[in-house]
Amino acid sequence: MFRNAHARPQAYNWGSPSVHPFTYEQARACVIAESLRIAAANRAAEIVPLLEAAGRVLAQEILADRDYPATARSMRDGFAIHAEDIPGTLEVIGEVRAGERWNGPALRQGQALEIMTGAPMPVGANAVVMIEHTTRDGSTIMTDRTHLPGDNFNPQGSEARLGSAVLHRGRRLTFADIAQLATVGVAQVPVYPRPTVAILATGDEVIGVEDAPQDFQVRNSNSYSLAIQVKRAGGLPRILEVASDVYEHTRAQVELGLQSDLLLLSGGVSAGKYDIVEKVLADLGATFFFDRVRVQPGQPLVFGEAHGKLFFGLPGNPASTMVTFEVFARAAVEILSGNPAPGLPLAWAPLTHNFHHKAGLRRFLPAVVEDGAVTHVKWFGSSDVSALSRANAFLVADAKKAEYKQGEMIQVLFYE
Repeated sequence: MFRNAHARPQAYNWGSPSVHPFTYEQARACVIAESLRIAAANRAAEIVPLLEAAGRVLAQEILADRDYPATARSMRDGFAIHAEDIPGTLEVIGEVRAGERWNGPALRQGQALEIMTGAPMPVGANAVVMIEHTTRDGSTIMTDRTHLPGDNFNPQGSEARLGSAVLHRGRRLTFADIAQLATVGVAQVPVYPRPTVAILATGDEVIGVEDAPQDFQVRNSNSYSLAIQVKRAGGLPRILEVASDVYEHTRAQVELGLQSDLLLLSGGVSAGKYDIVEKVLADLGATFFFDRVRVQPGQPLVFGEAHGKLFFGLPGNPASTMVTFEVFARAAVEILSGNPAPGLPLAWAPLTHNFHHKAGLRRFLPAVVEDGAVTHVKWFGSSDVSALSRANAFLVADAKKAEYKQGEMIQVLFYE
C-alpha cells in the first residue's frame, strides 16, 4: 500500500510512478519523521571502551565530576601578581610549577610569585604577567606593562562546573569529545548501537568486482560506495549477493535484507519491464511513503517500510545512488545510530563560471571546490564514475533558479 501521511493521500499502483512526486524538502522531512518513529521504538544503549567510542553517538548526558579547572591556574609562564601593582618593581618570593601547589603565604601587595603554565594560582594573586614582559634582577622583577584582574589565568570552574553537562546525549563523538570524556574520567562510554544496513544491488547486468565484464555488464561499484557511505554515517554495512532480475531470487534477497535494521536496494526501482523491486516489496506487504522525488540525479527513489524495517530503493546509476544516499538515506542511518537531528554538510561558494540548468528539479551535480570557489565538473550523466571521482562536492542547483552568473553564490554539498 502507499501511505502518504506526509503530503498527499494516494493509492499505490505498482509500475506507475507517482504523478505528484515529493519535493526535496518533503522527502527529507518524511525520511526523518519515519526514521525517528522507528528509532524511538528500538532505542537502546551499550557500553564501549573509550578508545572505541569515536564516531559513535552518545546515549546519555556526561556530567563534570568536579570543577574544571579544579583551582585557578596560570595560562602563561610568568609571575603571579596583584594587577594593581604594575607597572612597577616587585619582590619575587618563590616559584610554583605545574603539578605543585604554593604552600607559602598569601601574596601581598608588592610581591610576585614565579609561576609556570598550568600551575595553581597562589592566594592573593589576581593576574599573571608574562615572563617576556619582565626584567629580573636577583629577587626583584620590573615591568612596564599594565594588567587587569583576571588577566592570563583561568578561574576555578571557568571551563565547567561540578555536575554540569559537558557532553549531551545524541552527539556523535569526535576526537575532541574523546579528550573531554577522558578529562572527566569516563573510561566506559554509553553509546547507541550501530544499525546494521543491508546493501542489495539488483540486475542481471551487475557482476562482481573481481569478474571480467562483457560489454553489456558492469561491476558492482554501488554496493562498495554505499558501504563506505554507511560506515561514515555510523552504520554497519552488510553487502548481500546481487539479486538477479528474477522475481523469486529478488524476493529471497529482499527478505534476507529485511533482517537488518535498514535495507538499501540499488537499481530495479524504475518503471522498466524488469524493474521488479517495488513489486517484490509490495507483495511483502510494504508501506510506501514515496516513490519519486523531484531531484536529479535520483528521481525514481523509493522509501518505505516492510516487516517493521525501513528500506530505500535507490536508483541504479552510481551518481543517483550516491546522491540519494547522502541527501536522504544518510539521515535514516544517522537517526538509527542515535543522532536525533541529522543535517547536511551544505555550504555556499561562488561559481567560477556561468552555470545553467533546466528549472523544475533540484540538481546535485559533481563539482570541485578549490580556494573557496566551486567549478562544475564536466560529466556524461549519472553513470560517469570518473567524473564523480574527480569531484569533491556536489553543486546544488535550486529547482526554481535556472541561471547563475560567474561569482554568484551557489550551494554545495561536500563529500565527507
